[in-house]
Amino acid sequence: MILPIVAIIVGFFLLIKSADKFVEGASSVAHHSGMPPLLIGMLVVGFGTSAPEMVVSAMAAMDGNPALALGNAIGSNIVNISLILGVTAVLAPIAVHSNIVRKELPILLLISLALGVMLWDFEISTVEAIVLLGIFFSVFGWQIYAGLTGKGDALEADCEADVGSTDTSLSKSILMLTLGLIVLVASSRLLVWGAVEIAAALGVSDLIIGLTIVALGTSLPELAASITAVRKGEHDLAIGNVVGSNMFNTLAVIGIAGAIQPISNIGAEIFWRDWIAMIVLTVLLLLMSIKIRKSRTINRYEGGALLLTYVGYNAYLISSSF
Repeated sequence: MILPIVAIIVGFFLLIKSADKFVEGASSVAHHSGMPPLLIGMLVVGFGTSAPEMVVSAMAAMDGNPALALGNAIGSNIVNISLILGVTAVLAPIAVHSNIVRKELPILLLISLALGVMLWDFEISTVEAIVLLGIFFSVFGWQIYAGLTGKGDALEADCEADVGSTDTSLSKSILMLTLGLIVLVASSRLLVWGAVEIAAALGVSDLIIGLTIVALGTSLPELAASITAVRKGEHDLAIGNVVGSNMFNTLAVIGIAGAIQPISNIGAEIFWRDWIAMIVLTVLLLLMSIKIRKSRTINRYEGGALLLTYVGYNAYLISSSF
């Protein structure tokens, strides 16, 4: 039991560090290539912070643990909205000005509903996984279009402040990108091994471990990115990172894992408990961010409510597992 715990701790540490260097290197390479800051912020940073979820889930699927992969993706979405935006809003209310972010939120809701339709029979088939990947590339294309045509959007100013300049040379950026990816893959494999071993030792399912320990660990890059963005006053970037990450998790992370190995035999609770929790939080985020005739701000009270939801959900998961 001690060795798997050490593996998880070391795996998380290396995962966070490598993900940070991977995103930094990718952002710098994109900047050197002349990519607009808005596009870098939306695609490279927004989706790049989901690299841990993608690699961990792919490793879990290849190791024959697709339920861990699914739990990681759905659990990360729940963590992103309830814990990350909750903590961020409590520290500083999040004002939503960007039209791009407001357009992304209904898209995220539709994507989440589509996942629910697929989970109705408590599995993700290979065909459904391919459909998710197809939707992902469609959304990715829209993101590129929005990033290239979103001149004057509030998110553009945040992205320019965040990634508008770099002192890192191109060669060093490529090195950071490459080494970050290598360590990301290695630390993900270490983390998955430790998580599976602990699940077996405690007698709980891979799904529960994915929804709790692994989901929290792989979401730490989003937490760091959102808190940093809000402290800089880049509110739209903070919520944009979470929305982009959740779309990536639902479409690419689950899609890749399901394409590697169909996700089956996961139990009815994945729909009635976990997907319901995810969809409720997504609807709450939409309502908090798009308020009619009111300031579009996620205030501290709403942030506190999101945090309480995270605590309550995880308390229920833990109590129902033993």
